[in-house]
Amino acid sequence: MKGIWVLGDQLSAAQAALAAAEPASPRVLLLESTSSARARRCHRQKLVLVWSAMRHFAAELAVAGWTVDHRQVENFRAGLAAWIAEHGITELHLMEPAERPFRASIVAAVEAMGAGAPRLVWHASNAFLWSRNDFAAWAHPYKQLRMELFYREGRRRFGVLMDGEGQPLGGQWNFDQANRKAPPRGLKGPEPLWFEPDAITADVIAKVERLADDLEAGGGPRLPGDARSFRWAVTREQALAVLKHFIATRLDGFGPYQDAMVSGEPTLWHALLSPYLNLGLLQPLEVIRRLEQAGRERRSPLAGLEGVIRQILGWREYTHGLYWWFGADYTASNHFGANGPLPDWLERLGGSGMACMDTVLGELESSGYAHHIQRLMVLANYGLIAGLDPQSFTAWFQRMFIDGYDWVMQTNVLGMGLFADGGRLASKPYAASGSYINRMSTYCKGCRYDVKQRSGPDACPFNALYWDFLARHQESLRRNPRMALVMKQLEKLPDEELAAIRTTAAGLRKL
Repeated sequence: MKGIWVLGDQLSAAQAALAAAEPASPRVLLLESTSSARARRCHRQKLVLVWSAMRHFAAELAVAGWTVDHRQVENFRAGLAAWIAEHGITELHLMEPAERPFRASIVAAVEAMGAGAPRLVWHASNAFLWSRNDFAAWAHPYKQLRMELFYREGRRRFGVLMDGEGQPLGGQWNFDQANRKAPPRGLKGPEPLWFEPDAITADVIAKVERLADDLEAGGGPRLPGDARSFRWAVTREQALAVLKHFIATRLDGFGPYQDAMVSGEPTLWHALLSPYLNLGLLQPLEVIRRLEQAGRERRSPLAGLEGVIRQILGWREYTHGLYWWFGADYTASNHFGANGPLPDWLERLGGSGMACMDTVLGELESSGYAHHIQRLMVLANYGLIAGLDPQSFTAWFQRMFIDGYDWVMQTNVLGMGLFADGGRLASKPYAASGSYINRMSTYCKGCRYDVKQRSGPDACPFNALYWDFLARHQESLRRNPRMALVMKQLEKLPDEELAAIRTTAAGLRKL
């Protein structure tokens, strides 16, 4: 008997294992495991999203004629073994997981079945535009794997935003400089499209809340987030509606302020598509084609259109490709030897005293989401300059974000955010002082800290930690040409002032 196990981030009827079979032949399994939720302590809304989307997808497959078994189990290994024994599964088909650890867990679970184990048949993933082999073929000749080169190759390969003569539309590949405007007073984005939970989602929310209560009653760490405010899409139809809504209300305004951070405006013009792409509810090429077609028809500003497409065709594909190219050892990267424990306020999602940090953490608490600059220049920037342990912080990102997976966070946090890989991904550490946050956000107004001070009890922590970071690692940072200007600024600081800064930073790192 042939079986297909559909994983929780492969919720597409076109996924490779389903696409290779006919509905009348195999049984299809979807497993909802509680033990993994207990162990990982993921954000409640992330659990709701995955479990509800799985249940909806199982129902859709059944309507399409598949024989579907959706199982709620305590442990996926035991649940898989019971299903295989119950139905006499001799051949188990799966699409390759996006996450390396989960693939190893699957292999171990099947091997543990001994003589009764089914034959494991892997199908190459079609969840990304670049296969792992294609990415490896592109990467092999290069000593430095820079995203801009990869992105340009992707534009050529898939014919996206090209003028028909092999040249980029508008005469240039990248419009980044046009997309980094600071927020003017009163900046407000359009309302995002949210959905009221249906009966299936409401049942999942109740399950997650019961699990949270059980965990707290047992004295363990809390299950972060608020499940009752869940409003994300949970079906392909809803995800497509979000895409359509983005095109209609947000695409034309996306470009200029995509790096802006505004209190009370957690989404601005951002697309909010990453959770659905990462679950399989949307396919990357269909999203890119729809964006390009709509952008051309509407004559949307090219800078914004190129910017949002670059996030999908460039950055998403690039980081996934690097995750597999770098290999399993990448997870242990720690270029700066950072070992600082995570502050308690990170787990509580609030209470740092910094207006910028607490605003972002509060939004994360309520939705499981923060946009890319909040992640990079507030959260990850703090982890970098405070010297937080990179493995612990990467795991925190993966647990807390609604679109967080191993393949997402290893490269984005370890590489881009923390520079823990020493430059294999990014060309320089993305370290910044409070002046960047003050320029690109509205957070500093009313903060208890003074963004213009570098030392003392009222100094912005980002200032003290930034200059202390440069001083702690000046020997290695001086070797990076892109850090030359700031290192010269460090040298100009009077010894007495630098000593005061470092004393302030030392106190902050103990909080």
